[in-house]
Amino acid sequence: MVSVTLPDLDYAYNALEPYISGQINEIHHKKHHQTYVNGYNAAIAGLTDAEAAGDVLKVIELQQAIKFHGGGYRNHNIFWKSLAPVSQGGGKFPTGPLADAVEKEYGTFDQLISLTNSKLASIQGSGWAWIVKNKENGSIEVVTTANQDTVGPELIPLIAIDAWEHAYYLQYQNVKADYFKAIWHVINWAEAEKRYTA
Repeated sequence: MVSVTLPDLDYAYNALEPYISGQINEIHHKKHHQTYVNGYNAAIAGLTDAEAAGDVLKVIELQQAIKFHGGGYRNHNIFWKSLAPVSQGGGKFPTGPLADAVEKEYGTFDQLISLTNSKLASIQGSGWAWIVKNKENGSIEVVTTANQDTVGPELIPLIAIDAWEHAYYLQYQNVKADYFKAIWHVINWAEAEKRYTA
């Protein structure tokens, strides 16, 4: 298995203000995302030794760590790309094939956002909400995953929204519904369009 590194962001930490503070983004990226990088790399390094030693319990433990930290690494990579400063088109709805699909399936972007916010609010504890394209039928769906679980290979992630407290608590405290409303001002629909049409 290949080790991973923390990706650079496409924008400054404070570029998503006032919707997401620079302090939150810096801590989220440098501390939380980096922790998933470190945890994943440590787990894959230990897995080789555990397999060579025939230590089944250690292999199982490390596979769980790989799933958790690997999911955290991947989810955050998609999350950061799902965001863009307003000055770079954040929050601006697309007008191409993705817009056509959203209008056909949900009526409006506002209805899709409302559904996504409802799903976000239903997450108990930590997790993620995803707007995805189903590879089998091409439909746009809203799904949630718990903890650092990620969407399966049958789904193409278009938008990822982090519902862990570390994504919002310093700014929104326990009023996560305000974070769920605010984040749409910096959603990178242009990136979602690229993923949808790829």
